[in-house]
Amino acid sequence: MKPYYEHKDIVIYHGKSQDILPDLPKVELTVTSPPYDNLRDYEGYDFDFEFIAKGLYNVTKDGGVVVWVVGDATINGSETGTSFRQALYFKEIGFNLHDTMIYSKSNFSAVGALRTRYAPTFEYMFVLSKGVIATFNPIKDRLCKTFGAVKSGTIRCKNGEMKRMSNEGWVQPEYGQRFNVWEISPQTQGAAHPAPFPEKLAHDHIISWSNKGDTVLDPMCGSGTTLKMAKLLGRNAIGIDTSEKYCEIAARRLDQEVLPL
Repeated sequence: MKPYYEHKDIVIYHGKSQDILPDLPKVELTVTSPPYDNLRDYEGYDFDFEFIAKGLYNVTKDGGVVVWVVGDATINGSETGTSFRQALYFKEIGFNLHDTMIYSKSNFSAVGALRTRYAPTFEYMFVLSKGVIATFNPIKDRLCKTFGAVKSGTIRCKNGEMKRMSNEGWVQPEYGQRFNVWEISPQTQGAAHPAPFPEKLAHDHIISWSNKGDTVLDPMCGSGTTLKMAKLLGRNAIGIDTSEKYCEIAARRLDQEVLPL
């Protein structure tokens, strides 16, 4: 299995994920967004979800994480539910559904859907773990409204009784741990890829679920955003894509680091 691109600890393979995943070394983290519901043209991408899901389970180390960013198309007035079916299938094959996060895009780019429904501006980010999660580095950038206040009070137990809060007496810090709804603007720079992955989204997931020196995988790497962020954050990275065009774009971005999408 000869890499399309290889430089230090970053490797890109040109081919189908279902063919390449079985031969990869085990990784700590996968961050990816599959081409769901044929909403975009990805250079003739061949997507075998169940095979890729099983391949990801096998290639993930115990305690490792897969971040699966996905949404649903609306066909004949009904959302497909692809996202839910995929999440449940991941559970069936052994993954834990560790967290269901929301990627809030803060804008609306589709056409013709607003006559009968509210504008869809989010995607699911399913955080799947293989067993008990091994790494969590929480991002603490949420401005606390009660900064400086001394915590006190009670909480209600399952049996209805009240007890004092365990953190009573703590002083509220200026910034608290981020919630699981992330507001991140979509990547709009350039047009070399029909659905470029936001750099900040990949960046923040890599920080959250891996450590320096770990290996990050993107089995549908497209223009290479996950790989670029992994490199910038001191991780190793493996990318796979069926399109030689996208492999080339990803390789150029990794070499130049500032090449537009």
